[in-house]
Amino acid sequence: MYGYDQNVGLGQQYAAPPPPPQQGQPHQQSQHAGYGQQPHYPEPSPPSLADAVRAFTTGSMAAEDFQHTLLTSKVYCPRGEGPGFLALHNTQQPVIPMFTTLKELRRYAGKDSKYFVITGAEVLDLLPTGYGFVLDMEGDHRMVFDAEAVEKMVDFAMQRMYG
Repeated sequence: MYGYDQNVGLGQQYAAPPPPPQQGQPHQQSQHAGYGQQPHYPEPSPPSLADAVRAFTTGSMAAEDFQHTLLTSKVYCPRGEGPGFLALHNTQQPVIPMFTTLKELRRYAGKDSKYFVITGAEVLDLLPTGYGFVLDMEGDHRMVFDAEAVEKMVDFAMQRMYG
């Protein structure tokens, strides 16, 4: 079957048909849905962590949905010379700064700052007891989670994983 490449634009060109299958090789399915078949649409992508922070702080996202997004998202953490999180101790409770994007981290720590990337679930697993975290410290939608909130997030994550 001949078709055309829909990504070419106004001057669309015809694409060559796929080669016939060799003896003993399975026939490949066409990527276009035939009569009676449902087309395959991509799954909607989950919100980015930055979008989830905005939605949660404005009240348009439930806590459970935000926590799920946080657990599965990558976060950017500034680092020092040694391994581990940098902690801020000039707060009521010690917190670690985390950022939803590299741009947010650079706004806080500078262009040449060192950092590492980790998932929210890994943060909860590695964060020392008694520590909280702050997301996007210099951002418009800064969020602070104290140690008690972190404990609740850990419980939520464990319930999701183990029932």
